[in-house]
Formats: sequence, structure tokens, C-alpha cells
Amino acid sequence: MNRSAYLRVYVPAERFDGVLEHVSEGSSSTGPILTDGEFGVSLESARDDAFVISFDGHRLVCPRYPRLRMLEGLLAFRNAYAGPTAAVLIPEETAERAAEELDRINSRFPAMRSHILTSPFYVPLRWFAAFDPDDRFLVEEGDVLIVKYRTAIAEAVGRVRTAIRVLDEAGFDDIVVEQVRDLLEWLETFPRQSVLELDYAGVSALFPRGDLILDDSASDVAASLDALADGDFEEAGERYAAAAGRWAHAQALVYAN
Repeated sequence: MNRSAYLRVYVPAERFDGVLEHVSEGSSSTGPILTDGEFGVSLESARDDAFVISFDGHRLVCPRYPRLRMLEGLLAFRNAYAGPTAAVLIPEETAERAAEELDRINSRFPAMRSHILTSPFYVPLRWFAAFDPDDRFLVEEGDVLIVKYRTAIAEAVGRVRTAIRVLDEAGFDDIVVEQVRDLLEWLETFPRQSVLELDYAGVSALFPRGDLILDDSASDVAASLDALADGDFEEAGERYAAAAGRWAHAQALVYAN
């Protein structure tokens, strides 16, 4: 199983022309298809299909745009490292080809954007700021229990804006707040009728079933932000530490790989 978590935006189906192949609700992936291409090995299907859900009686779709996401991810990964390390991880020639192809896609389809953020091995805690704890639900997929959250994107945007304001007023470093601002900027590119979904997906397999049932990461993050807003830094630190500790072993796998 691909050990990644996903943040997906679903938009009203009528926003798309033509017919997309789709993955039905209740499935976290199209199944691993190992593909060896010019930009490396991928475990994701290369089809331009979409996830489809129903939310408050409306049909919404989340197109995968796998090529677009692969190019963006490759360049973002390279840009995350400075100096000669970047060239070792992603050769300059490869990065240039990827950038050129991405430019062509953006020029030809200016409205196209990634509807999915991917995080290997763990869920970034800032993602939980977009959700209310009551947005959480559990899904059985084979022998694995999957944790998911869903909310209207307008509500998610409001929560993330509040989180940014609270962090700013509490005096957090720009590097911390900027990551949350990047999330807000991504969310704001989508229609207000959209729905945001957090899917633990393959990351769920890294936790015992009981831990998933009792997982309250969104509640801890929300409580930490509320405590910060009230000036209770001790409570804020304790609740954030509880969430961070829950994900510490999974996040460590990023560096082990």
C-alpha cells in the first residue's frame, strides 16, 4: 500500500466539460500501478480520472491530474533543498525538462490546478486546522480502517484564516505561519461550493486500529489554537504536543526514507 495521506478538493461536477473516468466514493486509490518514466518511478495510475462523492445531495468531483501533480511535486521536492544537494536528488537537466513541460501545461490550460496535496507517511498538523473535529468519520477499506474528514471549503477557508491570525498574534516565526498561508492560498483558488477532504488513506496502515478509532488530532489542533487565542500558552503547548506526539513515529519515516 502507498503510505500517503491526501488533502483533496472536490468541485461541483457541472464545472467540468466532457466525461471523466472516476473512482467511486469509498475508494482511496485507483490501485498501485508501477510506472517507470523519464521523471522516475510512480505508483499512481496515469489516467486522467477523478474521485466522485456526494455531499449534502450534490455530486462533486476531484480530478487527479496525475501528470500535473507529478511535475509540481518533482520541482517542489528539488526546490526544498539548497546548493549541490538539489542537483544530486534531481539533476538540473531533469528539472529543466519538468519545468518546461509544466509551463506548457499551464499555458495551454491556464485554469488547470492540482486538486490534491499529498503527504508521505503522515498528516501535516496544519491540515487539521481546516476542519472541525465533528467533520471526522471512519471508512472500512478491506482490512484497514481509514480516517477521513470532510467540510465545505468556505468553512475550511474561514478556519485557516483564523489560524493564521492566531499564530501571527502569538508571535510565531514567519516560516511556521507561511506554511499555513500557503495552504490558505491553495484553498482560495477553488469555488466556494467546493468540499475539502482529508484522507489518511495508506497512512492509516501505520497505526493500530484502536489508535485510529481514538485519534483526535483535529480536536487537539483546534484546542491548541483556541488556547493560543486566549493567551494560555501552556495549554496550547500541551495540546499541540499531544497531536505532534501522535504523529511522531509516522513522520520519522520521512527521514528514514
